[in-house]
Amino acid sequence: MAGYAALLDTHIIAGTAGLALGPLVAWADARHWRSARELGAWYLGIVVAVGITATGLVIVKRTDLWWLIPVSVLTVTLAVLGRYAYGRPDGWTHAYVHGLGGSYIALLTATVVVAFALDGPLYGPAELIAWLTPTAVIAPLLELWRRKTNGGPVYRSTPGRRSNSC
Repeated sequence: MAGYAALLDTHIIAGTAGLALGPLVAWADARHWRSARELGAWYLGIVVAVGITATGLVIVKRTDLWWLIPVSVLTVTLAVLGRYAYGRPDGWTHAYVHGLGGSYIALLTATVVVAFALDGPLYGPAELIAWLTPTAVIAPLLELWRRKTNGGPVYRSTPGRRSNSC
């Protein structure tokens, strides 16, 4: 099963890169760094790689986890929404931040669930801790990021208009 091992290695490397790059994209964007656009494009590519490899892993080895395929598609869709919304007017700020942020929550949740709930130390109702904690921690941070992003170079406000209209 050398093919499976290579697929798993690629999935782990891409997932690790996504977990590292996600906060960097938010940090760069909140500080209006020019590199935010490029970092966001890399992040989208990594999320696509994670989604493809996750789907491959389910098909090859864990068909009992078939329901992760639609989750992978949703994760990629959120990242695509975030990239599509990047650079659009103020009204797109929510789609941008919550699209990229939602895909990051999905990556983090998958990592925590695999580590603690899927064949891990959490069983039964305690598995909810692994499933819900990433959202509970990250969602408020996304709102802070959205507020910092709003009105920056990506979302220029027009004269006489409030920049925090979202």
